[in-house]
Amino acid sequence: MTKVTIWSDGAARGNPDGPGGYGTVIQFVDAKGTLHEKELSCGYEVTSNNRMELMGAIAGLEALTRPCEVDLYSDSSYLVKAFEENWIGSWQKNGWMTSGKKPVKNQDLWLRLLKAMEPHAVRFHWVKGHNGNPLNERCDKLATAAADKMKTV
Repeated sequence: MTKVTIWSDGAARGNPDGPGGYGTVIQFVDAKGTLHEKELSCGYEVTSNNRMELMGAIAGLEALTRPCEVDLYSDSSYLVKAFEENWIGSWQKNGWMTSGKKPVKNQDLWLRLLKAMEPHAVRFHWVKGHNGNPLNERCDKLATAAADKMKTV
């Protein structure tokens, strides 16, 4: 199985209801030892940062054309903890309700993410946001550029 690293970042530009974008960088090394990279980004007019974080992960997974062993890095503790601490399992068990008996936000994207994960072996990793990690910074630049582009349309 091909080993793939996905770095993703979502940006709502400091406004929870403002224009947002995501940036995703996919990396893998082929059998000849050549590093391959693919960049993805998109923008939305009105969104939340959590939706953009989920979209970045979804975009990376949906772009894979065959089953892979995936290490997905995100600076969203919300995204990573959903799997590391089994929040997602609890939400499913409780009919997509939180422990406070409120509907889980972004259920549409969580379901899409689960579907995108199906053929892959995915491990989620949290990285401190924008701490000099060049890939994290590149994803943020992609997300910001996407948000700026959509804002001017």
